[in-house]
Amino acid sequence: MNGGKLNYVVVGAFVLAMAAGLAVSLAVLMGRTGATDDYYAVYRNVTGIKFGTQVLYEGYPIGQVERVTPVPSEGGMGFRVDFGVAKDWRIPEDSIAAITAPRLLAAVTISISAGEAATALNPGDRVRGRDGADIFAAMSTLAGEVTDLTRGSLRPLLATLNETVGIAGKILATDGTALSGELRALTAYANQRVPRILDNLERFTETINESGEQLKALATPENREKIEAVIGNLQRTGANLIRLTGKFDRLTGSLQGAVEENRTDIRQSVANLRYITESVARDIDSINQNLDGTARNMFEFSRQIRQNPGLLLGGSRPRDDTRRR
Repeated sequence: MNGGKLNYVVVGAFVLAMAAGLAVSLAVLMGRTGATDDYYAVYRNVTGIKFGTQVLYEGYPIGQVERVTPVPSEGGMGFRVDFGVAKDWRIPEDSIAAITAPRLLAAVTISISAGEAATALNPGDRVRGRDGADIFAAMSTLAGEVTDLTRGSLRPLLATLNETVGIAGKILATDGTALSGELRALTAYANQRVPRILDNLERFTETINESGEQLKALATPENREKIEAVIGNLQRTGANLIRLTGKFDRLTGSLQGAVEENRTDIRQSVANLRYITESVARDIDSINQNLDGTARNMFEFSRQIRQNPGLLLGGSRPRDDTRRR
């Protein structure tokens, strides 16, 4: 072998060795130095996440992101992030995979915080995800809200305040003298009325005090005993009324039972009474005429007795006026 070919072989071997070293270095940096287990997490925002994004477990690199897949749902768009980690790496089931950036200018990574559960996730299971906090997006949103607040609320408020101050200045400039006069008149009226009000309050207080003294005088031991006796009598009366109410209730029940038992007889009695009433109503005119005639006869009899009481002992036959005629 000549020297030229030997140089080519040495250079090619060196290039291949460097390429192999670079591949091994990249695999070590990405945590892909051997077989892996697949897991996935779901996020609402995957800013900075792509194929090859490093996966850390408590800061230690264990794998990388394999793919990002959009997943539409009723609550909005979500993103499934599949990643592979080192074979047989134990991840507790309550672990959380958060999207983080270790430093301000550092690359975004998926950092798994180890849980405390005794059981571990199986390969292919879902790891609970937590979206990362984007400081710049939050600051941009806050700036937008402040801008909207300034344009929509603060400016109209300042304009309204300026108009109000201008109107108040005009009112004070034009009606300041009248307002001062009204204030002086109101002050004078208050000065006149306040002493009277204080006198009325003082008299009212004295009346209250006198009433209190009278109530105190009435609240003697004898009066308290009488009041207690009256209250006791009222309580006994209430108890008697309660017992009387119970007796009335029992009496009502008894009457209701009697009515229920004799309902047929009562209906027959009512029918008979209705028949009697109808009979009396039909014959009431003749009865009244007979009573009228009887009353006239009794009146004539009593008149004759008053004129000649002897008729009761030995009377005479009535005269027959028809024969004279």
